[in-house]
Formats: sequence, structure tokens, C-alpha cells
Amino acid sequence: MTKDRISGVTSPEEFFGFKMGADKKIARWDRIVQYFQQLNRESENIEVEEVGKSTEGNPFLVVYISSKANLRELERYREINARISDPRGLNQDEARRLVSEGKAVVVQSMSLHANEIGGTQMAPELAYELIATDNEDNRRILEQVIFIMIPCFNPDGEIMVTDWYNKWLDTEFEGCNMPWLFHKYAGHDNNRDAFYQNLVESRYVGEILFRKWHPQVYQDHHHMGSYGPRLYIAPYSNPIRPNADPLVWREHEAIGGYMAYALEQEGKQGVISGGGFSGWGHYGFHWITNHHNIAGMLTESASAKLASPLYVNPEQLQGYHANDMPEYEAQVNFPSPWPGGWWHLRDVVEQQKISAWALLDFCAKHRQQVLWNAYQKGRNQIDKGLTGEPRAYVINPDQHDPLAAQKLAELLLLQGIELKEANSEFSIGRKAYPMGTYVVSLRQPKMGVIKNLLGRTFFPDNKWTRLPDGSFAVFDTATDTLAEFMGVDVEQIDSHIEGDFEIVREIKHYPGVLIGGGRDGIVIDPRLNDSFKVVNNLLSKGVEVYRLSQPTLLPSCEPKRAYSPSNILPPGAFYVRSDNDDALERAMVPGVNGYAFALKPEIEKTKIRQRRVGVFQRYWGGNADEGWTRFLLEKYGFDFVTIRDRDVRDGLGERVDLLILPCDNYKYIVDLESKEGPPLKMYWPMKVPDEYRSGLGEDVSLLKDFVQEGGRLVAFGESCEVAIKALGLKIENVVSGLSPEEYFCQGNTMWVDFDISNPLAYGMPSKAVVMCWDSPVFKIKEDFNPENYRTIGKFPNGNILQSGLLVGEGKIAGQSAMVSVDYGCGQVILIGFRPQFRAQTDGTFKIVFNCLV
Repeated sequence: MTKDRISGVTSPEEFFGFKMGADKKIARWDRIVQYFQQLNRESENIEVEEVGKSTEGNPFLVVYISSKANLRELERYREINARISDPRGLNQDEARRLVSEGKAVVVQSMSLHANEIGGTQMAPELAYELIATDNEDNRRILEQVIFIMIPCFNPDGEIMVTDWYNKWLDTEFEGCNMPWLFHKYAGHDNNRDAFYQNLVESRYVGEILFRKWHPQVYQDHHHMGSYGPRLYIAPYSNPIRPNADPLVWREHEAIGGYMAYALEQEGKQGVISGGGFSGWGHYGFHWITNHHNIAGMLTESASAKLASPLYVNPEQLQGYHANDMPEYEAQVNFPSPWPGGWWHLRDVVEQQKISAWALLDFCAKHRQQVLWNAYQKGRNQIDKGLTGEPRAYVINPDQHDPLAAQKLAELLLLQGIELKEANSEFSIGRKAYPMGTYVVSLRQPKMGVIKNLLGRTFFPDNKWTRLPDGSFAVFDTATDTLAEFMGVDVEQIDSHIEGDFEIVREIKHYPGVLIGGGRDGIVIDPRLNDSFKVVNNLLSKGVEVYRLSQPTLLPSCEPKRAYSPSNILPPGAFYVRSDNDDALERAMVPGVNGYAFALKPEIEKTKIRQRRVGVFQRYWGGNADEGWTRFLLEKYGFDFVTIRDRDVRDGLGERVDLLILPCDNYKYIVDLESKEGPPLKMYWPMKVPDEYRSGLGEDVSLLKDFVQEGGRLVAFGESCEVAIKALGLKIENVVSGLSPEEYFCQGNTMWVDFDISNPLAYGMPSKAVVMCWDSPVFKIKEDFNPENYRTIGKFPNGNILQSGLLVGEGKIAGQSAMVSVDYGCGQVILIGFRPQFRAQTDGTFKIVFNCLV
């Protein structure tokens, strides 16, 4: 780009006092916010909006960069874009008129992962050069493109990382990673929140991408390991997730090729395209967008030591993903290898800025083609939904947890998916469906994302996914089937549906009410996750709550709305005496009703209490599973404290009755005591200050003392190994040590049979789908006192897999997925699957909650 500067606009170097990406310098988010506000005052080509606050109360900015004329007409161009993106009822002549009038819309976000700092450091410089450079290329971008920049996806983490870096500057720990998560709850998992949108930051970005702007292209700027290529850009490699429109993958090639061309012209070495990141990844923001007919891409820059330079010996450079770049040498999509040497944050800033600018330049030069492709993609997806199978998905309100079905519908709305609700009963074939049933037609532009969220999904086992050593290249989860995660039954319909339906604009949430009179108490349905909110509200006010151990027959009462339970509640119903009516009415939450009940003497009831709950947290970068556990407990009103190594050593019984070990590798909890910390493949070695070292070592035996003295230890996933070894439990993990050819399970949904008469499984269906990821599978080996060991859930003898990829089903058939052990005066609960996985698995939340009361 020719540097013809416009006067009166402050440069980043003038404002911050250093060049963006300079060695040992990181601009802090509060100052970056001030800089964008200053640009907003100085230029008519930028509009800065604070759309809300982050999780911890920092400003979340969305920046619009375009011509002055375009910015005045943003709403008009938004409406044009929305119409092009959803062409139902739009003929070709009208579409061509809108394409001729519209502007290409491009969204780029920066530093979703806060320790990948280059994107947010690059953002001020990119914005400045776009609005303060007067040349033909820039004028074309401003005239033809509406660029929506998210200068920082995770403001809280940016502040944490900056402050941490500055704290250790000019010490032996300069450039080391933070010991804890760089988001209060999610850490690195914030990218995995695109389809559920638990986090407020996810909702801000989801609003722009999926409901408000429908951009043609989205690019997210990341970092990767330090000892391979310098930069990855589009396109993705094989395999591709099915049901995206083919034009999306062609756009990746075209735009990625244009970016690669620009980078080579600027002399940037070590750029790889089409390798390392497959077209079937987790359903994060830059992957899910492809099924929204948005060309969703990412850049991945080699990391320095945050803002400190890193020296890379040529001998350290290595191949990059076995199937894409087995050796570090020139190949067709990597023609100019970087030779090694010093690597700086400034290198990251420059290559990401060139990539970001080239994307904008491509869309400006090919505006009409880009917009016409948006129309074509929408049209293609609608036609496939009309002629293919299934034709629709039906969500019947008569669910095990009807509120989870409502929540699913709400999450689909957050994706911009069209739902219709039945105003009266209707039939499909011989089956009748009640009023309130949701119908999701596939005859809409988002056909692809609908099929992936609601339809059964199988990850491929082929030459693209099998690595030379026999393992699998599965990028995160093997399935992201939202309905299965949530325990909601969705029916596939292959025929046309007729009835009285209306489009759902928002989900109606009715207040919980007390139903029936003339009783001595109230019962609450144990099948509803939200019932635990009511129970926690009551317990916090000192109200006595009981659980009934037998199925409960309710007196006949007029059904209240579509989500009312049947008249028979399963074991585990909550019971509250009628003299607490006032407290009950204050404690109720939307959708949870209380039902009049006359308690008979023969019905066994057990008083419940709030336990003193602790959640174990280690250092070494933090554990996202721990963060999501905290998120879930807070959301449902459970009190807890954080427990670290020193708390275990000081005596757990003084602080808690129950300790949760979120899913984690044994070595992170027990074995790591070195100053360097765990090896992170492809990243620079990590040194950590002494006070932030983790590892219980021999003190893991204190967990045994805690349980023997009456404590309850609850372990999720891989952390079960800690409990088994620390307490010497007579339990074998039957999949331990098996090769990928013998057993493989990474992010599957799988069937488990539950003993719903056991309090730990109260409220669950007798057969349910659970999330399994390298999950231990148990075989009880205790012969002397077998009565102390109980199987709460076990895999069936066949047909275990629901979605994903499972190798070696016979290894786990009939084996235990969840076990409880009475130990001394206490209890150990081993949950091999991930019951609270990313706070997305509503179908198994009750497993967690039952452990806590």
C-alpha cells in the first residue's frame, strides 16, 4: 500500500509511544479503547460502538470502518445484506438490483485467545492505515466494503495477559504464560462457545454474525506453535464437514490465494495455506460460520514469547501436522520456508495486517461477485432443504426436561435459525403432535448449520483423518450435535408438514406457579434442571427441602402449558411442606411449577442440605473444565469455594464437605513440580515463578484422609485416575493403554443406562446420551467388600455410539461409566464421562447437581 497519509488522524505510534508489536511492549485494552475513541473523533470513516460490557465489566467494542457515505446509510446496507442472505421470495432480477446497490460486509475479530496477542495489537494499526491513507486501494475498500472489526474478542483476558507480562518483564520469567485461565470461565474454550453462547462476549459476536449483519466473510486472527510455519491462512485442509455450500470452500481458496499472494509480494516467508487446520473442526466461530453461508476463516501466526522475541534455531523447525506437511521443507502450499532466527511480535503484527488488508481488498475488487455468491449460497441451501432428507426437524414439547427443549429453541434463535410453533395439534402420518411443538424446516438458508446441530453426525474414518501412526486427526470434538448434548429428543421428518404454525420471534417464559389446593405440601419435578435453582433458593432461606425416594403420583390437576410434567414423577421429586408457601412463591423460577401433594406415611423422604462445595483449581495455565464447572454452579445457584494445592495440604475438612476434581490429566494435578512446567508441543518452554507451581505429589494421599473422615470426592473424566490411585480403589480403567486402533473416543455422544433409583441419578432418564472424550471406563475389581461399590451408569451391550467416531465398541460394552464407592465415613463418585462439558450438556447436568445435595 502506498503510504499517502491524511493529516489530523493520530497514529498508534504517536498515541501509545511505540510501534505496535514493538519488543517488550503490549498496549493494554483500556488504552486501546481510548485510541479507538480518539479515531472516532478524528475521522468520518470510522464509527466505534460499545455494545456492552465483558464478563468482568470491561468495554466490548465493535468498530465500523467504511466511507462517510456508507456509514450514514449503515441500516440500509444492513437490510440489503439481510435480504440477499435470505433470498426466499426474492427473484433474480430483484437480487441483481440489490447486489448492485449493496456493499460487501466483512467481519474480522482479534485475539479471541487472549495470550495470542498479535491480533489486538495489530487492530489499531490496521484501523489507522485504512482511515488515514489516501490512495486508490484504500478508497476502493472504504467505498465498496463495510468492515466490521472486533478489535478484541476477550477484553478481560487481554488485560490479564498484559498485566502479567509487565509484572515479570526483565526477569527470568519474562514472556511466560499466565498460570490461570485467560477468561474467567472459558479460557481457550471461548472459541468453542459459538453454538451455545454461554458467554456474553459470544452473544455480542453471534448477534453480528448470525442475526444482524450476515457478512459474506469472517476471519479470526490467532496464534499457534513457534517451531513450524510462520503463518497459516485459508483454505482449510481435508476433511470438510458436510452440508456447507460448495461455494464457501471455493471462496476459501480464492481469498486465501489472494492473501498468500499479498504476503509473498511483501516478502513474508514461512506462509502455509491449506494445511494444518481441517475443514471439519469444532463448531467454533470461524468454523460454524461456513454453515451460515459465511466464508469463515482464521489466521494462525507463530508465537513469540508474548511481546518478547524468541530465537528459533533452524534445527528446531519441524513439520506441521503429519498429513499436511510431514517435513519442514518447501511444498506447493509452502513455497518459501522461513530459515529460522529471531521471531518478534512485530512480525506477527505485520503478517496479520497484510492478511486482513488483503481480504478487504479482495472483497472490494470483487464486491458484486461476493454479494452474488451470498445470494447463490442461500438459494442453493434452500433448494437442498426442499428436495433432500430430512425436510424438517420436530421438537415435541413432551420431553424428559421440557425446559431444556425450550432452551434448545432459544439457542437456535441465537443462530438466526427460523423456527415455527404449532398453534394447534397437528399430525404427521399417524402421529399427533401437541400445540407448542417447534418445527424447524430445512427449507431455509441455514440448512447446513441446522443439520449439524440437530441431526445425528458421524466423523469420518478415512485417509484424511487417520494419521500414519494409526491415531486420528480430530480437531477437538468429533460431533457438536447440540440437541444430543442437551438431552432433547429431536425427530427427523422426511415429508411435508401441514398445520397452523407461526414464526417464533422469542421464546415465551411463563412464571413458575403453585398448582392445586388442599394439600400438606408441594412437590417439584426432579427431571427439570431448573428445579435445582428453586431448591437452592429455598435452602439459602433456611427452608427444609426433602427428596422422595419413590415414584410420585400427583393428584389430577389441569395441565399448565405445554411443559407441565406427567402425573407420575420419578424417584427424587423435591418436597416442601405447605407452611412454606410464601417462601416457595419467592423461590420459583420460570417454567418450574409446584404441585399440590398429600404426603402419605409410607412414602420415604430424605432431608437434603447444601454441602460445603469446593472446586479444585490448579495452575499451569488453568483448566477450562474447572472454569466451566464454576460457571455452571453459579448459573444454578450453588455456593462453592476454590480449592488449590495449599488448601488440600492445610486440611480440606476445615473448608469443605465435598470436593470436585474437574476433568484433568493426572500429571497436572499430581506429578508436576518442576519450575518449567508441562511441555507444550510446538510452543516455547514455559518457566513459571515458584509461587505458581502446581502438583500435589505425595500429598495427594490427603484426599484419602478427607474421604475416610466423611468427605465426598467427585471426579469427572480423566481426573478419576487421581481418585482411584490416591485411595487405592479396586477399579480398573478398561481402556487405559489401548492404542487408537483398539479404542478411540474423542468428543462423542454415547448411550448410558442409568440406575434412576439411586439418588445420584435421580431425575435422569433410564437411558441417556452422555458426552465422552477419552473418558475412563470402569470395571469393578473388588471381591471382598463388593457392597461398597455401586454402578450408577453403564454402557449398553451394543449400539453405544450416537454421534461422533467410536473405535472398539466391544471394549466398553456392558462396562461402567459412573461408579460410587463408600469409603470409610465418606464416598467417592467417579463420573467417567463429562457431565458438565463446557456447560453445554444440559442432558447430564442433573448428575452433577445430585452429587451436591
